[in-house]
Amino acid sequence: MKFNFPKITIYDKYVFKQVTIASLVAVLLFTIVWIAPEMLLNTIKGALSGEYSFKTAILILVYDLPKILNSTFPGGLLLGILFTFDKLSKDSEMTIFRAVGMSFPRIIAPVIVLSLFFTGICFVLSDKGTPMAASKMEAIHGVVRTTQYIYTQKDESGLPLASVIVSKSRNRDLENVLVLDFSSNVYQDVHQLSHIYSAKSGYAYDDKWVLKDITNYSISNDGIYIDINHLDELNVLNGDAAKNAYTLMVYSTMKERDITNKDLGNYVKLLKKEKLTEEYNYNLNKYLQRFLRPFICVLLAILGALLGFSKPREQRLIGFTIGIGCIFLYYITLPCFDVLAEKGVLSPYVTATLPLVAFIIAIQQFYKAKDL
Repeated sequence: MKFNFPKITIYDKYVFKQVTIASLVAVLLFTIVWIAPEMLLNTIKGALSGEYSFKTAILILVYDLPKILNSTFPGGLLLGILFTFDKLSKDSEMTIFRAVGMSFPRIIAPVIVLSLFFTGICFVLSDKGTPMAASKMEAIHGVVRTTQYIYTQKDESGLPLASVIVSKSRNRDLENVLVLDFSSNVYQDVHQLSHIYSAKSGYAYDDKWVLKDITNYSISNDGIYIDINHLDELNVLNGDAAKNAYTLMVYSTMKERDITNKDLGNYVKLLKKEKLTEEYNYNLNKYLQRFLRPFICVLLAILGALLGFSKPREQRLIGFTIGIGCIFLYYITLPCFDVLAEKGVLSPYVTATLPLVAFIIAIQQFYKAKDL
């Protein structure tokens, strides 16, 4: 069976061009408003004070764009389509299109095509663009990540074997590390300690953590220090535990947007394995959003087209007010869904999909109200 693609008509080219121009202008305006208040001012101050050159200042603004565009593309698309369709309605062009028998799905076909382009761009920005830009920004500012972290190694039944408390780390170099070695004795849900190791330095290898210059405190079953001695070197967290602990420690200082999809997916699996429930719920929600949020462009495009359908004398302000309200409501509720997922109030699968479901319902209601 041969499939024939729909023929591209003059109408498609005309509407696609008009919507593209209006959407890009709206994206530009959104981007300027987004960066203007603080980011632009701080960058200019840094350049004028000699903290970095004007070339570096421009690079800083460029590397800030991916995370901004990922948010401004959907909103700009909605307003651009709304403006175009409202203009077509006011000029009675939309009435002509309907009079010649064009259905609503056929009318918005060019809009859907454009929204799919925007969807692809948003997906690439979140997966590759933003993490790469964050890495470049760190290189410009000479950022060296320092970390404080606590890792608890557990057995298969969930009982703690040892806790490693890192006061400070730079990359793989560790400073002031405290290791709590648990015994098998448990008293009233309190796990008894058998040793406490206090190390001045250490290094996190892939297969082991090596601590140096250690003071060892041996503890009796009664919780009393029975011996204190010095060790030159001690290996802790051998095998997968060493690798997992280092991965968790590194990602604990990073924002999820600075991690690629592949690495974020592996991080989510590790959090589940380590039974870190809140971190797992939060990052799973963010991971699912990576694949679902770009499709908000398609839904906002359809919504913008619906809001743009208006009568010749109908006030333009109504559609734009509703459109801006939808964008504002969408972005202001995203952090709320993140918290609900993190605290386990709602499943991450629900919090990640609920905004899209809400827009689908809104589209259905507006479609009925417009009587199309």
